[in-house]
Amino acid sequence: MSAPDLVARSTGRAPGAVRGVLLVVEHAWVWYRRNWRATVVSSVLQPLLFLLAFGIGFGSLVQGGAGTAAATGGVGYLVWLAPALLAVSAVQTAAFESSYPVLSGFKWQRHYHGMTAGPVSPAQVALGHLAWVAIKTAGSGAVYIGVIAVFGGVESAGIVVSLFAAVLTGVAMAAPVTAFSATLESEGAAFSVLFRFVVIPMTLFSGTFFPVDRLPDWVQPVAWVSPLWHGTEVARAAALDRWQPLAALGHIAYLLVLVVLGAALAARLYTRRLQP
Repeated sequence: MSAPDLVARSTGRAPGAVRGVLLVVEHAWVWYRRNWRATVVSSVLQPLLFLLAFGIGFGSLVQGGAGTAAATGGVGYLVWLAPALLAVSAVQTAAFESSYPVLSGFKWQRHYHGMTAGPVSPAQVALGHLAWVAIKTAGSGAVYIGVIAVFGGVESAGIVVSLFAAVLTGVAMAAPVTAFSATLESEGAAFSVLFRFVVIPMTLFSGTFFPVDRLPDWVQPVAWVSPLWHGTEVARAAALDRWQPLAALGHIAYLLVLVVLGAALAARLYTRRLQP
């Protein structure tokens, strides 16, 4: 018997909105606790390889260059890069978790249908998924912070704020991608297009490895639309103690709008697809 059925039978009523979301999170946690090794490469090892390749390898080549100090504000390239890679890791994890696993819940494993056969609503399933994405990105981000601290990439306690910024950025990415995945009947080329033409360019041209103002003028507005650019700006400002309150509020507001609109759309599409 499922957890929602147990709740309904023991209390005589369906779980409340928050309880329903938590039951979905519990389902994801039980699965992850048994299968976490399968996700280590994407959530921990991949950003670590980025750190080693760019922060230490490439960084050793550009460190001390004429334009490097001006671009990084005088800090080491590794320290400048580390909070951005934290945001990148959150976005990549969120994009993956909101693509194939979501379609699997509808089509292959069909556990979404099992959840909504009980007292959990489709909207609670959608919100529970996004809550789990936030928890997972926070956990893998905390591990990543420990790794970059070992390599000397942490300069201040502001990196903790960077973690919160990265989680918000991940959810801002996950919400619209979840809504998009809820419209698909088959993965086809949709997810390949998503990763090749959205996630990878976003990673490369959102201020992660070099400032956006180094891009051609006509490309910069495209970068500004990216949630990763906004998340990177907040995460880097926090890690380097370079707060500009109005700018930070603007970035956070943009990310929150993406979260709210994406979550509302995902809840609506889940409801449309799962309601009998």
